[in-house]
Amino acid sequence: MEEENFSLFAKSKKRKQISLKPKADTKSRDSNPPKSDAELRNDGEASTSNISFKALGLTDWLCNVCKSLGMVRPTPVQESCIPAILSGRDVIGLASTGSGKTAAFALPILMELAKDPYGVFALIMTPTRELAIQIAEQFRALGAGMSLRDSVVIGGVDMQQQARDLVKRPHVIIATPGRLKGLLDADSGLKTIFTKARFLVLDEADRLMEPSFSEELRTILSALPGASSAPGGATDVGDASSGGTTAAATASTSVRQTLLFSATMTKSLIKLQSASMKDAFVYQAYEGLRTADRLKEEYIFIPAKVKEVYLAHVLGQLQDLKVRSAIIFSSTCKGCHLLSLVLEELGLSCASLHSGKPQKQRIAALSKFKSGMVPLLLATDVASRGLDIPTVDLVINYDLPMLASDYVHRVGRTARAGRSGWSLSFITQHDIQLLHKIEELVGHQLSEFKVEEAEALKGITKVYGAKRAAMLKVAEEDGLDTSDRRVKKMVKRMR
Repeated sequence: MEEENFSLFAKSKKRKQISLKPKADTKSRDSNPPKSDAELRNDGEASTSNISFKALGLTDWLCNVCKSLGMVRPTPVQESCIPAILSGRDVIGLASTGSGKTAAFALPILMELAKDPYGVFALIMTPTRELAIQIAEQFRALGAGMSLRDSVVIGGVDMQQQARDLVKRPHVIIATPGRLKGLLDADSGLKTIFTKARFLVLDEADRLMEPSFSEELRTILSALPGASSAPGGATDVGDASSGGTTAAATASTSVRQTLLFSATMTKSLIKLQSASMKDAFVYQAYEGLRTADRLKEEYIFIPAKVKEVYLAHVLGQLQDLKVRSAIIFSSTCKGCHLLSLVLEELGLSCASLHSGKPQKQRIAALSKFKSGMVPLLLATDVASRGLDIPTVDLVINYDLPMLASDYVHRVGRTARAGRSGWSLSFITQHDIQLLHKIEELVGHQLSEFKVEEAEALKGITKVYGAKRAAMLKVAEEDGLDTSDRRVKKMVKRMR
């Protein structure tokens, strides 16, 4: 997505750029889970000073909220970006996963909202449903003392109810682009609720600025103040000659701050930086895609036909390895679903998260895993970004991702906030080149995890039986007659 097609930034007289390299946190922090899902932790980069939240310009009530949530001192991205946002600047914040980026924009937004509470005050865009829900939880935790009204606008939920919620003008809207565009297309009158929006936040901005989101963002930005005021920006919708105007046109004189946060630098963001540096405050603690210092990265080389057997063997050792919980990544929804059924047949407690599941089931699966009800989460890459689950000890790449950068995002679910972590990638004869690309990107070789073949294959009969039972369940779900001998033969061949 090229920057000139989207009028993201308002004009500013000042210019400032900060480049900070985060210091490695060599001390392991408390790895106990939070008291509740709403409890917000201040994870990530070690603080570079003893500066307080109050010194950043936050009001006493917000400082007290931070203290009650265990946020002792601001992280570097918070220390740099909060004053810039409070001063009215547009901001680009580039910092590693788990650095406290959400609080960096949520705290100043809540402070400004408390001065003049009205809706819609802020729109936060994010690429995935689960991340939208997580951001909403953090806003609720930080804004618990101010009667905050928020609305989460994501797919998989009743659109009519979401439209009714938006008409009530919540203070903060957290949305995925596709669903919000769908609502605006279905009812153009909804655009009017954004005419006084003070903040637009793009979280995981590198993903949102990919071409796949360009149409959605164009529609959404046309409804926001200032969207049509910059050269080359989104054009007004409506016939001016007939007296028709749009929200963008009527509100173009309003002040709207744009805040972009990302853990990854991309070509789109580089273009945006070069085009908008004179307008935006830039915080950059980005050192390229890299894995955490306290992450042990290993691989296991196995034949493709016995992957499930080796997975069952590894999972059977988790207690001895002192692993409390693990995320297992599969490349496809079907593969993720089948693997979860196999593990259930083997008597392992797990939940699965992928885009093929109804939204309620996705929320329930993530809640079970985050709360510790189940120790295993089977997931596709919908869980590879942004999600902050404090007690993930192990990430298993059951299928290697096609992009080496996705490997970094996946293993970033563990070894967060100075804790130790472990990643284990299953490498078959088909994955050698992918492994080399990953090692080239992260700048080091992965170590081999040794497994005694004879020991691992002891469970082959049991695992194959579980896989056959799982495949019969899938066949039933697809409407096939599992009593048909031809179906049974097909399942046996697919083993």
